[in-house]
Amino acid sequence: MKKLPVLHLPIRTLALAGLSFLLLNACTLSLVNIPTNLSTLFPPTATPAYPLPPTATPQPSAALTFQVALPAPLAAGENLVLSVVDEVTGLGLNPVNYPMQQSQDAEHYMASIPFALNSVVKYRYLLQGALPTAEVDSAGNPVRYRMVSVTSPATVQDVVAAWSGSPFSGSTGRLTGQVLNASSGAGIPDILIAAGGEQTLTDSNGTFFLEGLPAGTENLVAYALDGMYQTFQQGARVEAGQLTPVKISLAPAALVNVTFTVIVPQNTLQGVPVRLAGNLLQLGNTFGDLNGGMNTVATRMPMLSPMPDGRYTLTLPLPVGADIRYKYTLGDGFWNAEHELDGSFTLRELVVPATQDPVQVQDLVHTWQAGPSSPILFEASVPAATPVSDIVSIEFNPYGWTEPIPMWPRGNNQWVYQLYGPLNILGGFEYRYCRNDQCGLADDQASAGGTPGRPVSTSLTAQDMQDTVNAWTWLQNSASGNVVGLQVNARSAGFFAGVEFQTGYDPTWQAWEPLAIQNVQALHANWLVLTPTWTYHSASPLVFSPLPGHDPLWSDSTQMITSARAANLSVALFPQPAFPGTAADWWSAAPRTADWWASWFDRYQAFVDYHADLAAKTGAQTLILGGDWLTPALPGGRLANGGDSGVPADAAARWAAILADVRGRYKGSLFWALSYPGGLASAPSFLNTLDGVYLLWSAPLATTSQPNVDDLHAQAGKLLDSDIQPFQASLQKPLILAVAYPSADAAAQTSFSSAELVSPGVKGAAVNLSAQADLYQALLMAVNERSWISGLVSRAYYPPAVLQDASASVHGKPAADLLWYWFPRFLGITTP
Repeated sequence: MKKLPVLHLPIRTLALAGLSFLLLNACTLSLVNIPTNLSTLFPPTATPAYPLPPTATPQPSAALTFQVALPAPLAAGENLVLSVVDEVTGLGLNPVNYPMQQSQDAEHYMASIPFALNSVVKYRYLLQGALPTAEVDSAGNPVRYRMVSVTSPATVQDVVAAWSGSPFSGSTGRLTGQVLNASSGAGIPDILIAAGGEQTLTDSNGTFFLEGLPAGTENLVAYALDGMYQTFQQGARVEAGQLTPVKISLAPAALVNVTFTVIVPQNTLQGVPVRLAGNLLQLGNTFGDLNGGMNTVATRMPMLSPMPDGRYTLTLPLPVGADIRYKYTLGDGFWNAEHELDGSFTLRELVVPATQDPVQVQDLVHTWQAGPSSPILFEASVPAATPVSDIVSIEFNPYGWTEPIPMWPRGNNQWVYQLYGPLNILGGFEYRYCRNDQCGLADDQASAGGTPGRPVSTSLTAQDMQDTVNAWTWLQNSASGNVVGLQVNARSAGFFAGVEFQTGYDPTWQAWEPLAIQNVQALHANWLVLTPTWTYHSASPLVFSPLPGHDPLWSDSTQMITSARAANLSVALFPQPAFPGTAADWWSAAPRTADWWASWFDRYQAFVDYHADLAAKTGAQTLILGGDWLTPALPGGRLANGGDSGVPADAAARWAAILADVRGRYKGSLFWALSYPGGLASAPSFLNTLDGVYLLWSAPLATTSQPNVDDLHAQAGKLLDSDIQPFQASLQKPLILAVAYPSADAAAQTSFSSAELVSPGVKGAAVNLSAQADLYQALLMAVNERSWISGLVSRAYYPPAVLQDASASVHGKPAADLLWYWFPRFLGITTP
């Protein structure tokens, strides 16, 4: 065999993309000036040289009377309180508790509490005894919070289903409804609906379901996460065993420019980023329950700009009438946020006024500190091999790991972070370093995984923690990618050269998505496949909807699609479910009765309609449905164990109706995902009505422990010719090969589950980047020889950071170098 030239390609760190990302975040990344004498950092807060902001005029208030029915009388020594929660600091971290007095009998209590007019109050009930006990819903899940809009003096009626640790014994009902734009009549997606201690988000039609509500009168609230619609509320009577319909119209809110100008304490380090943390989506609130009881993410908060006189300023378009709860911070809503002089958390409130003129808000941060403990300076020296686009984050563990916070760069691989507070509630605690907020994966090797973090204790004297990160977990100086210089056959303009982002989501990903898109673009890909999720909260009753903090919201997905299209990438949406365990276990445990199946098809219809509407409104070119998880719901459906799923006899008609509805909403290409091996045998009969097949390929290609590329290439060609080509020829539809192989030993010999493909440690196998690269090389060569294959996509790409782990992500691995070489040649951009 003739020896072919080998090209040695460096692992692509994409320095230019990284530098452009740094420039876009210049406020965050301005170099921090650390005085040599640390004692000068902590003088008493002095009166600023410029005039202080005027004292705010108190807002008018209205008294609300809360009447609550309990599941049982209180025990001796127990007291009932209404707990108003603070979603900016953290729901459980800064509550204000109001005692409630017994009213008519031992199971009914009430309290009258004044609140600012036009505010939106978030609250829940607590039992105070030896230990506080939280309320739970009828399924035993914690009540996140209830809501009430304060428009006038009013009475609010609530029913507590049960207390934590106690079973629910009452009767329940359901609420359903549709939320419409009062101006256009269109349904509004992702409106938060709260009633009876339950919460859900509307789908793209504006439709919602609330399950398991205790029978009785409940306060129902419809709330826009970004404040762009006026809040709606009404009393809703929940009847036992009944489905109560509700019709809601929301008026769009006008926008007004609000300029925040703030005076910060004189001991604030020069050049550090000051952020605005708030209760709206655009102010960093995720509306999800995150690590350590947090709800906000620092990198999602807007940053203020420094002024020449030392103040900071920020102008934002905010919706008229929105109740803005906010604070200034050097971290997030909890860490390094502003405090009152008595050490308590500061939480400011602004109801955006209706005005034609810009609104000016002037504030003064009294202190970043809380208590007598001195701030702690953390200095980290990181390896020179740290990717230039990476930001080093620090994460604290006072009672469990909280959300990571970006550190401040000093240059030359030196990073610092000054922790001011809240140190008054801490003694000893732990901390760790990671890259791009991905703590738990992209960690300092010294504190990775279950290893304890670095210890530190508060002190009355200044501390300077000088640390060295010797190595990062899953980041190594790997060998360059080797590309055999073959003749690459350029394909037609419709060839699909793509990258699919990993299924799964965390709110910390959002800040790094633009850089990930630049990295995909730098591979010369022409397609990006996004995998937005909805979560199966419960199988009975069936609850399937977006879960904030775990699934991307409509606005998150819109932002990603817009960024990809701005980078000249075509976009495909491949929506996925998120299960509490495995899909097989979930289906096996589901009731699968006739009524249950009717509900399942309704919720699946809402799921695909949501993503069809999202694709249509954002200009995404392709929608991909299907996948192994749907096998039990297809005509003649089977469970993973081979048993009959009990799918209704009219399943074929139901699927035809679903696909017809999708076609009516979305005019782009509609593909169906099938797995190989395994999925071809269960291909649905309606496949010939769709536009193509997205073949999920992870087939073993070797029987020996050390296969070479030629052997892998031959086996790939054999499988494609014997199994795939006849299938494609009979269908006469485009077929995209969507590839996922772990970078691990035995990657060529073993089949891996979807969960294993995204796990950093696959079945305990050692990391083997070359094994993954060899598999990609073999498949690229096989695709090159078969013109009937319409594209190749690399699946399971991890967007936020390079991880040279055992997962199937090619981000920062030699396999990515192969794509960088092959993709532009397939597309005719580059010739050999």
